[in-house]
Amino acid sequence: MKTIKFIAACAICTGAFTAFGHENMPHHATAAPVVKEQKDWGIAGDAKAVRRTITVRMGDDMRFSPSHIEVREGDTVRLRATNRGQVLHEIVIGTQAELEQHAELMRKHPGMEHDAPYMAHVAAGKAGDIVWHFNRAGNFDFACLIPGHYQAGMTGTITVLPRNK
Repeated sequence: MKTIKFIAACAICTGAFTAFGHENMPHHATAAPVVKEQKDWGIAGDAKAVRRTITVRMGDDMRFSPSHIEVREGDTVRLRATNRGQVLHEIVIGTQAELEQHAELMRKHPGMEHDAPYMAHVAAGKAGDIVWHFNRAGNFDFACLIPGHYQAGMTGTITVLPRNK
């Protein structure tokens, strides 16, 4: 009986991780409505409110270009991530601590998939968008958390300047 429970538990765990594999996600586009959850670095934006698109290029040199983005508090921005490389890359916005923690999880579970409005998974030669409302001033980060990419320095920074008074 313990063996059956163990096999069932393994099947559930394996299913959870295969259901979250990056290879099936061409970019951040889902049929489900976007969940708008306030984060330290902002909240999912409304595409109709976008006034600026910033193209961020990703490549197999494990770099973003530009690697620093500056926006104003209150801006809703479309980050268009273009993958000029030959392998899958992603862009994930967050705090440095959260990105480091997430990168460690990705390293331990390389098949894990995740999808949130503050990330885009982009296949080679493709583009993906993040629409984000930066409603909090501060310094934040973005990174590719695919195992080995973050560790190779595929990171960038976002400065959200206080809104004009």
